[in-house]
Amino acid sequence: MTNRYIFLYASGMVILVALILSGAATLLRPLQERNMRIEKMQNILSTINIEASKGEAEAMFDRYITTAKVVNHLGEEIEGDAFEVDLQDENRKELSERMLPVYIADVDGNTYYVLPIRGNGLWGAIWGYVSLDSDMTTIVGANFDHASETPGLGAEIADDDFQDQFPGKRIFDETGQFRSVRVVKGGAPPDDPHAVDGISGGTITSNGVTNMLQSGLSAYESYFKKINTL
Repeated sequence: MTNRYIFLYASGMVILVALILSGAATLLRPLQERNMRIEKMQNILSTINIEASKGEAEAMFDRYITTAKVVNHLGEEIEGDAFEVDLQDENRKELSERMLPVYIADVDGNTYYVLPIRGNGLWGAIWGYVSLDSDMTTIVGANFDHASETPGLGAEIADDDFQDQFPGKRIFDETGQFRSVRVVKGGAPPDDPHAVDGISGGTITSNGVTNMLQSGLSAYESYFKKINTL
């Protein structure tokens, strides 16, 4: 067997495997994109206390999410598809240029507003959804996830025990000033409507959630105030 034959055989196998992998990736991409859409719907619905299986997610989303729109930093509705807005890209822009998605839900006659947010944890991106009651200040629910936070530490932002602290918290104070919600190391004062307990050993991730809530929700401040005047 000559070196030339070995080289040609190896090259052919490499090309064949590359073609197979490329074809598989192309065939699987629609399925992957569909699964991502369904997971996004499930996460949005979870903030308004609607649990949906993968098979139910699309129908439940269409049932409860009555409006999906995009607004700017002035609270004005602008052209765009809320579901297709990439917050990673938007967060790189100046606030005045950002597209801000808003999902409006109707659950048994109650109106809720679901807002996506994105920030940075210890090792990578963190993101989530926060729903507000019709008063535009009381949190109804929150859902958080992460790319690569440490299991047992920062990754706990995706756990129910952490997320269940948010319902009932408030993002505006009694004077109408935006306060957001902060994650407090060592434990939040029990009577503080703007604070939740931090994650033990996950200080940087906890701070990342605080910053994500502050920057993400404050971008909608004009929209909140505009809705409250209607």
